[in-house]
Amino acid sequence: MPRRLNLQTLHALPADVQRPDYDPRAKRIGIVHFGPGAFHRAHQAAYLDDLLAAEPDWAICGVALNSHDVRDALQPQDGLYALALLGTTPRLRVIGALREVLAAREQQAQVLARLAEPNVRIVTLTITEKGYCLDGDGLDFARPEIVHDLAMPDAPHSAIGYLVAGLRARRDAGLKPYTVLSCDNLADNGGKLRRAALQYAQRIDAGLAAWIEREVAFPRSMVDSITPATDDALRERVGHALGVQDAWPIQREQYTQWVVEDNFCNGRPAFEKAGVTMSDDIAGYDRAKLRLLNGPHSTLAYLGSLLDLETVNEAMRDAPLANFVERLMREDIAPSVADLHGFDANAYIDAILERFRNPAIRHKLAQIAWDGSQKLPVRLFGTINEALAAGRSIEHLCVPVAAWLQFVRRQANNGVALVDPLNAALNKIGRGCNGDAGHDVAAFLQLDAVFASVKNDARFTEALRGTYAALGDGTPQRARHALEQFDR
Repeated sequence: MPRRLNLQTLHALPADVQRPDYDPRAKRIGIVHFGPGAFHRAHQAAYLDDLLAAEPDWAICGVALNSHDVRDALQPQDGLYALALLGTTPRLRVIGALREVLAAREQQAQVLARLAEPNVRIVTLTITEKGYCLDGDGLDFARPEIVHDLAMPDAPHSAIGYLVAGLRARRDAGLKPYTVLSCDNLADNGGKLRRAALQYAQRIDAGLAAWIEREVAFPRSMVDSITPATDDALRERVGHALGVQDAWPIQREQYTQWVVEDNFCNGRPAFEKAGVTMSDDIAGYDRAKLRLLNGPHSTLAYLGSLLDLETVNEAMRDAPLANFVERLMREDIAPSVADLHGFDANAYIDAILERFRNPAIRHKLAQIAWDGSQKLPVRLFGTINEALAAGRSIEHLCVPVAAWLQFVRRQANNGVALVDPLNAALNKIGRGCNGDAGHDVAAFLQLDAVFASVKNDARFTEALRGTYAALGDGTPQRARHALEQFDR
């Protein structure tokens, strides 16, 4: 059996593999993290790894709520794992920040004990939106996990239940609370988590709810980095590079971003020294990401699909398309985020374009094209409405919208179902299109679930008809001709 990556084999790794610049055994756990999956281990744990040499009190205990797989993979490795950074010049580093992994279903008492330790001063989460048990902006009291936890608050199943149980133990022991930091891509993540925790605590103990409301901080955050899933090819590649076996290496693009609201109730690491942006305007950074990253992503997806391209990298090698997207970002979208304090839009755009061109990330346009009816209103329509209010041209901003309509029309007429909650309605409209821009656009605009915020502005409907007409029948030839026309 091949040797495993662990503390005993760490010193023998090849010289070009970055490893912790500290002794992991000498670090103390100060953070409990719920959801130690690939994203956390590629993102937040890597930031903490950069800080532990100077700040030894912020090592991580990972808690898996529903699985024991990460624990079983990393326990024989002393919590060590390899992070492959993907790019033109790939890099490999070993992360030592994860000092313990617990499986909550089997180690509930140990999880609760960790939460009650004075040394633990921050609890972080990456549990996806579903894990918050939300119903709108509040807690879903009908969720089975919440029903169980309200009946048995000392033996919780949900993340909310664990958070509140840990806070109750600390209050009862006269300890300061921990800060609760959501790291999921969820708008107003800290605010929503705070409301859910307070609503849950109120059902258990009104005094506890009042203490949490008064004493506990729930900062907002924004995270970004593409983290492809681990597969056998990665395991083989990493094992060959390390010379030892890693049961669960992870990979991500080299770009990473973490923006955190500076609102902590019991101390924090010097996050900024590891490249974290500390800001009071998380909503502004969320907006910049939606508009400057996600909006152009959708633009590449729909125009690239019309051009019969397959991946983001391939689309960025198509010069007319790449030039159009860059111009869209710099001239048409950037003005809508100009008021974000300390934000350099051009530098952010440079970084995004480099990410789009990354040859090591094979991001399929077909996947980005999913759920267009849900994505386009939040990725593009806010920018369009602000441009209209400011009297700026919206022609270029309407191009990805028109490309989506053409994409829907083509898929419907080819008998291909859309991955979209409005598939049935979109398919019916797409099959009814006759190529006349006035007729086709009017039919799509009847979808209030998509177009309610823009459909009544004559400037928008005129611009959308014009760009839709320019794309003609949506063939690659017409789409390419249209890009040349839009570039004038």
